Amino acid sequence: MGRVVRIADGDTITVLDGINAQHRIRLQGIDAPESNQAFGTQSKKNLSDMIFDREVTVEYEKTDQYGRLVGKILLDGRDINLEQVKTGMAWHYKEYQREQSPVDRELYARAEDEARNARRGLWAGADPIEPSAFRKEQKREREEAK
Repeated sequence: MGRVVRIADGDTITVLDGINAQHRIRLQGIDAPESNQAFGTQSKKNLSDMIFDREVTVEYEKTDQYGRLVGKILLDGRDINLEQVKTGMAWHYKEYQREQSPVDRELYARAEDEARNARRGLWAGADPIEPSAFRKEQKREREEAK
């Protein structure tokens, strides 16, 4: 349990715990647009509007290669990660879906399908680019510029 003190982007936050230790959290099961990508700003704002300066619970089992806890954020029992997908502000991160429970995998996949079909959020665009593909393209462009 802790208070959300920073929203880095649509899938990364910082939580301050009861002993004033800060923890960077990567939201499990979702991949939000990068800050410099279409809908990156909207995704961050959506997450901020839901949880900034609020007390949340973080359910986690692992740390990623950047030292962030990878977990599910709960606000009053509501799955905030899932809310990002439902509102069309993030993709269900299928590359890491094996780390989710079977129930969460199904819920997140269904939420993405529903957001896509309703053209909510990033799905309103003609051809949204998944953040993982966007990151790879950015990396390729940086390497070519050298």
